[in-house]
Amino acid sequence: MSVPSSTILPRSNLISDDADDMPDFDGATEILRAWGAGLTPDADLTVSQWADRHRMLSGRASAEPGRYRTARTPYMAEIMDRLSPGDRAQRIVFMKAAQVGATEAGNNWIGFAIHQAPGPMLAVQPTVELAKRNSRQRIDPLIDESPELRERVKPARSRDAGNTMLSKEFAGGILIMTGANSAVGLRSTPARYIFLDEVDAYPASADDEGDPVTLAEARSLTFAHRRKVFLVSTPTIRGMSRIERDYEASDQRRFFVPCPHCGAMQWLKFERLRWQKGRPETAEYHCDGCEQPIAEHHKTAMLEAGEWRATATAADPNTVGYHLSALYSPIGWLSWERIVRAWDAAQGSDEAIKAFRNTILGETWVETGEAPDWQRLADQRETLEGGTVPERALFLTAGADVQKDRIEVDVWAWGRGLESWLVDHLVIEGGPSDTACWQQLTNLLGQTWAHASGEPMTLARLAIDTGYETSAVYAWSRQVGFAQVAPVKGVEGFNRSSPVTGPTYVDATIAGKRLRRGARLWTVATSTFKTETYRYLRQDRPTREEIEAGHPCPPGTIHLPKWADGEWLKQFTAEQLITVRTKRGFARLEWQKLRERNEALDCRVYARAAAWILGADRWSEARWLELERQLAVEASGPAGDVAVKSSPRPSARRRTMRSTYMG
Repeated sequence: MSVPSSTILPRSNLISDDADDMPDFDGATEILRAWGAGLTPDADLTVSQWADRHRMLSGRASAEPGRYRTARTPYMAEIMDRLSPGDRAQRIVFMKAAQVGATEAGNNWIGFAIHQAPGPMLAVQPTVELAKRNSRQRIDPLIDESPELRERVKPARSRDAGNTMLSKEFAGGILIMTGANSAVGLRSTPARYIFLDEVDAYPASADDEGDPVTLAEARSLTFAHRRKVFLVSTPTIRGMSRIERDYEASDQRRFFVPCPHCGAMQWLKFERLRWQKGRPETAEYHCDGCEQPIAEHHKTAMLEAGEWRATATAADPNTVGYHLSALYSPIGWLSWERIVRAWDAAQGSDEAIKAFRNTILGETWVETGEAPDWQRLADQRETLEGGTVPERALFLTAGADVQKDRIEVDVWAWGRGLESWLVDHLVIEGGPSDTACWQQLTNLLGQTWAHASGEPMTLARLAIDTGYETSAVYAWSRQVGFAQVAPVKGVEGFNRSSPVTGPTYVDATIAGKRLRRGARLWTVATSTFKTETYRYLRQDRPTREEIEAGHPCPPGTIHLPKWADGEWLKQFTAEQLITVRTKRGFARLEWQKLRERNEALDCRVYARAAAWILGADRWSEARWLELERQLAVEASGPAGDVAVKSSPRPSARRRTMRSTYMG
């Protein structure tokens, strides 16, 4: 920026040839120098250069506080620089493991945009709550620890709307933070820069308005070639993973590093990490070229000499994609020894191996959704008395599926490790238009089932599907109260981190009158629980004799009673998970029916969702011990909000309404 000539004092007026006159002008000289420095434009930096020069890591948000150094994670340099305005790439896709420095790289981009290339920016987390947490724990320290950002972002004042929890105004732009579950937040403003973090944890739809990624990217279309979209995530399930889909459409870059022995360039693969059985500390990487073992202390030099190389041709030339596993994690973060220990600890558990592949290797997990053979399940049925809760079961939930002429209900008992037992099956004839049908369902909420200890138990929670006759379900739920009943809505897609979300308050029509926020609705990612159920059914289990002898069962074991006949078992295995291709050629997973009736599987999913809503997936050891104490020792007294009812004793005649096919 030039300074108008009329404002510049002649040199003869500032600096005298006589040294004795100089002190008189020192103050003016310093003022002009400071003024000139202020008019000097900022250096033309890339994102990585800006981070090395200006970024300070706070002790509140980083395990290694102090000045940010790109040299600590050399593989992030190219990814960050692709986000710089001078690079032609418009979409940067990063499929990665945990603990590789991706989050800080994204924050560097935010800081760079505020300081060097201001414009409207949208940063999206999986939920609004996570966006608020990220703002407090990441963005506020980013601004507070960098003087260049502090002077540009409006200070937070009670009367200043420019700096709030989810909005940061700065000269030339604004940073909007929101959750992928908020359609309002995603369409709030046009954005030149879009940071989509952990996209595989996004819901399938934002407030029923469509895919959150599509909605967010639509905000940048008006910026044409000047836009930048950064998609980052740990992957989840093959065929359902957003980040894998976009990575496969890119040029699929891998980080190649040289062997310290032969110099061969290669990208690191887990299968080439080898160790002595039972001794993870002996882990070494074996070169793909010379087969020589590489000790981990070589990793720092290997990373410094590494480079990204494309391994495919991108479908879109404006998209570049990167993949990185935790094998590249810098020394002091996640060592090869710890990776081996994690692998060894995961053996025997599909869920643990899945987490390893997702978070350590940065790879998708292949779900096997083949329906179990119902005849094999029939052979595994156990002698369990109908209506009686086994000793290891600690609480009851139910799933209700509403049909045109009936409501089907399955009651499941749950124990530690989500071991479960089918306790009861009911078919309430009449359907949602019959008031007597709803009355019988209401009566079920007060029914008791006898625990093996002698204590009667009631339902901790009943989850009921709202897909058919929604208004009738809302009306009944309001009448009996939402403490024991959870209206649920099933949606497609997998969401391991939070398969049940809510409750959200929805409008309900009661007796012809529309009530705003009249019902509390829970959203269930049904694919997650269907896949979990089939995985539990396939796992190895003790023989019937071993079970009767008290041999422990694996976590998640599903126990089916002899009275569950062939029709129920066929309904329980009525779907399978298949891979289908979209019109754009992408693969996705989809549950398809093998037969028309699948009520038993649906009821199981809803009962499992009820257990999630209760918090069983997150209970502490103390909570489980308390439930065991109540059932095994205490004959009276409150049971909290889960299972036990001390009186009255159950009657000899059970009040259940069975369908004709159950006998």
